[in-house]
Amino acid sequence: MTWNFLTAEELAAALRAGEVTSAELTDDAITRIERDDKAVNSVCVPDFDRARAAARAADRARARGEDRPLLGIPVTVKESYNIAGLPTTWGMPQYRNHLPAEDAVQVSRLKDAGAVVLGKTNVPLGLQDIQSFNEIHGTTNNPWDHSRTSGGSSGGSAAALASGFGALSIGSDLAGSLRTPAHFCGVHAHKPSLGLVPGRGMVPPDTPALPFDHDLAVVGPMARSARDLGLLLDVMAGPDPLTSGVAHDLRLPPTRHERIGDFRVLVLDDHPFLPTGAAVRAGVGRVADALADGGARVERHSPLLPDLAESATLYTQLLFSGSVASFPVESYEELRVRAAGLSADDRSLDAARLRAMVFSHRDWMAANTRRELHRHAWRQFFADFDAVVCPITPTPAFPHDHHPDPMARRIDIDGVGFAYFDQLVWAGLATLPGLPATAVPAGRSPEGLPVGVQIIGPMFEDRTPLRLAELLEQRIGGFQAPPKQT
Repeated sequence: MTWNFLTAEELAAALRAGEVTSAELTDDAITRIERDDKAVNSVCVPDFDRARAAARAADRARARGEDRPLLGIPVTVKESYNIAGLPTTWGMPQYRNHLPAEDAVQVSRLKDAGAVVLGKTNVPLGLQDIQSFNEIHGTTNNPWDHSRTSGGSSGGSAAALASGFGALSIGSDLAGSLRTPAHFCGVHAHKPSLGLVPGRGMVPPDTPALPFDHDLAVVGPMARSARDLGLLLDVMAGPDPLTSGVAHDLRLPPTRHERIGDFRVLVLDDHPFLPTGAAVRAGVGRVADALADGGARVERHSPLLPDLAESATLYTQLLFSGSVASFPVESYEELRVRAAGLSADDRSLDAARLRAMVFSHRDWMAANTRRELHRHAWRQFFADFDAVVCPITPTPAFPHDHHPDPMARRIDIDGVGFAYFDQLVWAGLATLPGLPATAVPAGRSPEGLPVGVQIIGPMFEDRTPLRLAELLEQRIGGFQAPPKQT
């Protein structure tokens, strides 16, 4: 039997039934990686010897009667997580030989749950791109079309899942870095509510692995099914034992509804800053039709929805204001001069990015206050709705574009060029207020590329978008293995 494309839930059932051993699953996954990953380049730091040892240990534990949530399941981990004895570089050449001494908290939780870590997956330089390529590990290709990107920054993890290299992976998301690769590669991902999943040890190699609260960024699960996302989220979620975990335990509320017909959903496919490409619009439409056919209350407009233009601007400001902390003084001064030369009437996202990179603390506090108003608006919105369905990016996976200046790149939307980073506006819709968002497959483009959508849910009610994702998977289908590339 071929095990590589089964879900973690299916593999766990087979392991419990004695149909397969973890050693066999692990050898099967390693064989597939060694055979197929030369073309995809997703698993950039293999750890096969320790994986085989962990698999044998899992089999012995099961023979003793143990049964942990991920016992014996082969998984991968994004390169940016510390794993003791493996390099953590974030794609930065100067840290090529950086070896952390301790596992990240999420790696420890994976191992405690019994998972078998096959290795680490590729990322962009500094995790700062919508593609995954760097000087150390090269370029990760999309398994559906090797001339296109797998996404970023968790592109290696998404490509590995789509290729059958392990049943689960963990990534991170600041600018759609879980959701965009899932959309591009045809897999599932979940951006948890801000603060739900601790990220200690998912840090740049020159940064101490200390617990601290992130402003926008989260870490989260990736899988080939919605149910697997919930399985892995249960392993990952919960306060850091060094901080709030001293006093708090986690108790996520249940999903608001079990039946698709009970959900109240707002569907969006238009944004004031850029168009949605036809292929993605069609994917959103397929999901909307499935919801309506299942009896859900589906609406296309609501006065309760926070203003999309202001949301995108605020997200851009908060995202880019934090991106210049390590810039040399000379570069920062150059940005100040460029920002001062902008017209006062320029309200484009390009202008918002440039102004934000030279924000004063007073400027940042003003933007943060407006964010809190958006958060309150979302609370009011979710009193009347259960979820929002919308794009993740306006297009399917785009061709590799390694222009050294990302600001000079363009994103092609049905033949019209737009600023490269403008495509982040849909990801920012959930990231700005810290809401949970689940990426689900929603069919194929006319060229055969995967198309995904995101389901945004209420703060800390992560089980609601996860349940709706599961119900949609039953209606429109979910993961499909990509065809073999020649």
